[in-house]
Amino acid sequence: MAKVTEEARLHFNESIQPYKDKITATLEKEKTMSNGIHAGDINFENTKLLLCEDMIYAASLYMALNSLSLKVMDVKNNDALNDARKVLYKAIIYLEDVVTDGIDISYSEIADRLEKIKSIAIARRYMIIRKLGLSISLLKDAFGDNSKWRWSFVELEGRFTTVAKNLIDMKECVKDYFDPSSLHYETTVVYVRLVIQLLSDSATAYRDKYEMSTRRLDDMRNGIRYLLALRKLYVAIGNSEQAEEVKRKALVWKDKMDMDHKKGLSK
Repeated sequence: MAKVTEEARLHFNESIQPYKDKITATLEKEKTMSNGIHAGDINFENTKLLLCEDMIYAASLYMALNSLSLKVMDVKNNDALNDARKVLYKAIIYLEDVVTDGIDISYSEIADRLEKIKSIAIARRYMIIRKLGLSISLLKDAFGDNSKWRWSFVELEGRFTTVAKNLIDMKECVKDYFDPSSLHYETTVVYVRLVIQLLSDSATAYRDKYEMSTRRLDDMRNGIRYLLALRKLYVAIGNSEQAEEVKRKALVWKDKMDMDHKKGLSK
């Protein structure tokens, strides 16, 4: 790697100032908004969604700092990427505050929470999830395949998957999913397909983390939980064949986990 010249460093510092100013303003706005709301407030859920979007925006600014660092100095800005990772966690936490972090909970368990956001159209929910998912993907690419954060992304992406699933009001979703005349038909179908893929990916990622890195039982259990959540979704949309297939896979994974534990191959 070539030595960074003083001229390049000065140019970089000048170039990033507008981004730093926007980050500061966004984080100050977040602090003011989060301090001004409490559970039970009439605007609680909507404010949490707005805070989530602000954190996605902040993450994009941090990633822009990294892009400028690469362009001007040919150096990755790990501090900016770590800050982006932290605010994306905050974005997910704000959504968890709205719909919980339960992986394979039944839809009836969060019905009361979904009732509080019934005025928020599925199109907006889907757009928030799309933006958050894109930000996580961009950050993962920016860190690179050999990053020390490789396995920590399994948790970040898993928690993202969970809130993406929990934001769906399955009672309304099932009606719109099977009604091409519904105004929400197309959005509902693509949203459900996205969640199916996310659940499958998170299940596989946790199993890979277990097999290739940690050998921790809680990682394998999480993989199984995502499979069970996927099965619940298949049942909800009437796909009994896929639901049975996923159920069989979950049983195979559990058998392997139990066998590994007996052999002392897991923690």
